[in-house]
Amino acid sequence: MKNRVLLEDYHMPGDLEQQIGAFVEYYNTQRYHESPNTVTPADVYFGRDKAILRERERSRNRQSDSAACNTRNKPHHQSHERARASNAQAALMSHFI
Repeated sequence: MKNRVLLEDYHMPGDLEQQIGAFVEYYNTQRYHESPNTVTPADVYFGRDKAILRERERSRNRQSDSAACNTRNKPHHQSHERARASNAQAALMSHFI
């Protein structure tokens, strides 16, 4: 956006002012910045940043809890699966002996 403002030819002062205003609006309200925790400057200025960061943390915790639950429901090692398969095979073979 900044390059677009710099590279265009403006024949009227109002055109330049309008493009600068659009750039400032974009920069402050839509573009996420890394330094203030990837929130917009407007979020920080109006105090919305703390609520946004709390909601992101809650979302991360929900995802983490969901992943932990999925991990608990799976066998921890392939050896458990192999042992179950061996036991089933032994039980099957005992019918033929």
